[in-house]
Parts: sequence; C-alpha cells; structure tokens
Amino acid sequence: MKIPGLALVIGTQLAARFPAGMYSLGLLMHVEHSQGNYTAAGIVLAAFSIGMAIAGPIVSRQLSRFGTTRVLLFTLTISSLSFALLAALPLPLAGLAALAALGGAAMPPVIPAVRTLYPILAPQRMLTALFNLDAALQELIWVFGPVLITLLVAAFGTSTALLVVVGIQVAGGLLFALAPRVRRLNIPVATRKLGRVLQNPSVVLMMFASMLMIGSFASIEAAVVATFGEGSINAGLVLAISSIGSLLGGLLAGNRQLTRWSLTLRLLVVVSGFAVATATSGFIGLAIALFVAGLGIAPALAAVSSVIARAVDFSDTAEAFGWIGTGQLLGTSIGSALAGIAIDARGGHGGILVSVTICALAVIVSAVFRKAQPDMRLPIEDDL
Repeated sequence: MKIPGLALVIGTQLAARFPAGMYSLGLLMHVEHSQGNYTAAGIVLAAFSIGMAIAGPIVSRQLSRFGTTRVLLFTLTISSLSFALLAALPLPLAGLAALAALGGAAMPPVIPAVRTLYPILAPQRMLTALFNLDAALQELIWVFGPVLITLLVAAFGTSTALLVVVGIQVAGGLLFALAPRVRRLNIPVATRKLGRVLQNPSVVLMMFASMLMIGSFASIEAAVVATFGEGSINAGLVLAISSIGSLLGGLLAGNRQLTRWSLTLRLLVVVSGFAVATATSGFIGLAIALFVAGLGIAPALAAVSSVIARAVDFSDTAEAFGWIGTGQLLGTSIGSALAGIAIDARGGHGGILVSVTICALAVIVSAVFRKAQPDMRLPIEDDL
C-alpha cells in the first residue's frame, strides 16, 4: 500500500465493482417476484451472464485499441441504462432476459483493466501478495452487497432496489474510470488475432476451473435465497458470513508462493464447506458451513489471477482476463440455471447439491491438469 497510486486504484475499483455483489441477487429476487418462479429467474441470470461472457474478451481487447477510460465510460452508459429499464418497466420474461443480456454485455471491463494495471504498479515479487489482497478485499463487496440488496428489497421492493444499484454502478464506475493511474494506463495493442491467447494451456485451464468454481458459487447463492425466502435478511447475512470467511482466507494466504497443487487444495476447502451445507438447513448451520467454504474462495481466485499474470505476455493480459471472465460468467449462467431447476424440484437443498457437484468437478479438473499451472517458487526461465 506504500506504492504511489495503488491505494486509490484499489479503492476506486472496489467501488466500481460493488454492484457485482448486488446485481445477481437483485435480479434473482426481481424476476422471481415478477414471474413467480425460480426457473424464470435462472433464465434471466443466465442471459445476464452469457451477455458478459460473450462480450468480455472482445470488450477487454478494446482497452488497448480505444483507451481505457473511453471504453469504461461507453460501456458504463449502455449497461446502466439497460438495468434501469429492466427495473422500471413491466416486461415479459423475454424482455427481461434481453435487457439483462445487453446490460451484461456492456458491463465495464473493470477487472481486466485493474489486473492489467497491477503489474505496472507493483514489482514482480509483490504481485502474488497484491493479487491475494485484491481477492480478499473484493469480499467486502460480498459482505455488504447481499445484505444491502436484501434490505433494499425488504424496504422498497425489487424495482426500487435495482434502481439504487444502478446509481451505485454509475458513481463507482465514474470514480474508477477517471482515476489518474487508470487514465494513464496504456496497454500495447495486441498483435495476435482474438482468441490466440487460448493456445496457452494455463489460460484454458484457468478459464475452465473458474467456470466451475464460479458456477458453484452462483448455485449456492440461489440455494441460500430459496432456503430463507425473497427479501429475508438471513439470506444476506449467510452470504455475508461466507464472504467474511473468504476475506480472512485471502489475508491468511498472504504472499505464499503458489505450487501446481495450490488451486486444488484451496478448492478442496470450498467443496468441504459446501458438503457440510448439504447436511443442514438452519441459519447457524449454513452460516458455519459457508464460512468454512469461504476460507478457500479468495485464495482460489487469487491463484487464478497470479497464474495469468505469470503465464501471459503483457499485451495479451487484458484479453486473457477477459476470457477468464467469460469462463466465470458461463459458470454463473450454468450454475444459476441448474440451481433454479433443482430449487423448483427440491427446494434450497437441491441448489446446494448442485453447488457441491460443480465444485467437486473444479477440484478434479485443477488436479488432473495441474501441470498447466506454473510453479511460482521457480524463476520464470526455470518454469517452462
């Protein structure tokens, strides 16, 4: 934090990303309320995530072509208008899904921008610690976001709650886009064709591992909401407690150098917590189980970012993080859709079973293909 400009970058990017802790849960409750079932809510969340997934790498690549601030401001305008219309207008399911997809596709590429900026701000020896700090601090979004959106829904209804989130998105997005170090970020124009970065095995592995990991998170979020009911403060509190566990886990991971087994071990912590959640349904039991799962979440996400920063050329970093985002958002859409179907069939417990299954697959994938992960203990020239 002594690095000049780093504290401001971290603070403003957290503000810009804060709606991420509210949109998915807000959309889930808004659509369930207006359409009357969780399957419809899962469809809209899937459209939202697919929009982000398809556009993510393309939009991220434009950061080097048109400039960081210009791309951030343009996408912020389109995205916020889409969600404002979704919240304000009485629309059928198709209209809700279309606006969710457009709003998702235009979500500002804050994560690719800031994680491309980090290696410029910090020396190589500090990057692992910085990515752990970033992953830990982002849990503040998930500590306060779910609680705030559930309180807003309980007090004002789902439409007004979503409009408040839009206002937060605009304010946070402007703070980040206009920050001095962000405006000065100059990413070299990528010379290779779109998608060529996927020839890197580390990028492909991190994309698929992220897809499964985030899919399990989306499933557990929907399951918690279904367990306690729309607008219940208990749902927001349980998700916040899980995020506190993740915040603690990220800080404890600190600057530990990664091995090829690190991602697998961290995901094992997550799946263990989700497995415990299958055996309980009360507030205290779920809170404890998801706190345990949370201890592995931020460290696992930090591992993904560290691998990309190590394995990809700087000019391709923004696109690589865009593909990671695509994997994560596809995971959100798949996890949300499967959880919605399972919840309608078996209640909240069905959604928890979906999350355990998807997270277990993430553990298997990261273990089987561990050789595609660089060993951070070795110098770059020795880790080829």
